[in-house]
Amino acid sequence: MNIKIPKGKKVYFSSDNHLGAPTTEISKLKEAKFLRWLNEVKTDAAAIFLLGDLFDFWFEYKTVVPKGFVRVLGKLAEISDAGIPIYFFVGNHDLWMNGYFEEELNIPVYHQPKEFILGDRSFFIGHGDGLGPGDKGFKRMKKVFTNPIAKWFFGWLHPDIGVRLASSLSRGNKLISGDDDVQFLGEENEWLVQYCKRKLTQKHRDHFVFGHRHLPMQIKLPDNSLYTNLGDWCDHFTYATFDGLQMKLVHFK
Repeated sequence: MNIKIPKGKKVYFSSDNHLGAPTTEISKLKEAKFLRWLNEVKTDAAAIFLLGDLFDFWFEYKTVVPKGFVRVLGKLAEISDAGIPIYFFVGNHDLWMNGYFEEELNIPVYHQPKEFILGDRSFFIGHGDGLGPGDKGFKRMKKVFTNPIAKWFFGWLHPDIGVRLASSLSRGNKLISGDDDVQFLGEENEWLVQYCKRKLTQKHRDHFVFGHRHLPMQIKLPDNSLYTNLGDWCDHFTYATFDGLQMKLVHFK
């Protein structure tokens, strides 16, 4: 997919807001800060990429979606209605999306990494969970979560029970929350860096952009490629911008 970047415009990238966690009070503060960011970037955005875990838990029943987040959903609808394209990649906390964003917000949702051409640069974009070597415990757990039979059984739970159960697991299980993996491991041990290097042997991309790690970082890769991890809106409040030439990590104050 090709996206033009008009003069004076930028492409914005954000991930890992985890709205709803760790408490309602803290979540509301994060939500308010993210809304201020959306109001800022909509003034010069050529496109906005949201790379997953916008919510700490999200499951779409046939006629029900989780309570809350109405201000963020409304703001995304407003931006989308204004003609600014928004692209959403599911994360490991909000992977149970099944049409709500597309139908209500006109926002395409991707369940796998995807390649884009932004301006004249090639980008490989995704949430980042389950990619690369290692992380075997999480990969096994993700297979369970994405299993159609498991999703069918969960869908038969009353939403009050299902949301409460899933939210408890999301916050308490380190394999899901990632709370045991928030330190920089070194370039050679960062599994997403290894994944990018392997992908480069198959095809050149100018940029790889992921979330999930909750650590803002940019690492130069072979062949003038660049890996960017967006950080999060829990501790770092970071995002990235691309103006057609430079990919920058920015801290939102």
